[in-house]
Amino acid sequence: MFSQLKNIDTAFKHIKLFSYLLIAACTLISCFALFKSYQAANIAGNHIYILANGKALEAFAADRKDNIPVEARDHIRMFHHYFFTLDPDEKVIDANIGKALYLADESAKNQYNDLKEKSYYNNLISGNISQQVTVDSIWLDINQYPYYFKCFATQKLIRSTSTANRSLITQGYLRNVARSDNNPHGFLILHWETLANRDTTIQH
Repeated sequence: MFSQLKNIDTAFKHIKLFSYLLIAACTLISCFALFKSYQAANIAGNHIYILANGKALEAFAADRKDNIPVEARDHIRMFHHYFFTLDPDEKVIDANIGKALYLADESAKNQYNDLKEKSYYNNLISGNISQQVTVDSIWLDINQYPYYFKCFATQKLIRSTSTANRSLITQGYLRNVARSDNNPHGFLILHWETLANRDTTIQH
């Protein structure tokens, strides 16, 4: 009888040990499944599909800090494009300058007012002069905030008889603001000033 009880006790210990091992294995499998599900959800959340012309294009979501240099340079490039790309048409000038002023603080408005007082825009219209700008390079320091930048560009003044190329260098700072339709990158240019704007070549 004692032998039978001993066998029952041993069997119970074995069953108990097996139960613990089974519970531990189930717990590990459940935790692994939850982890992989969370990982898969994060990966899926970082994939964005954009429908363009009937085609699904895949994009990837990323933290803004990963894109600051790219977005900042494009913001600076678009500001200079709107501010300096002008045609001899008052409505075109007003439309482009209006877009540029959404991207900068009062320092840009002050430069616009100075040019306006000097009849710069009236001279473009009366002389049928088109103005274009090409940004050659942008130096950006993202190690300080607001972010300092220096922009190197080529300005082209197209007349009926000649084309003048000018070297344009500007500088300023960028601070973060809320994104909007008028300011999609969410930056604002501060203390913007022109360091150099001189003729380089004239083509007849």
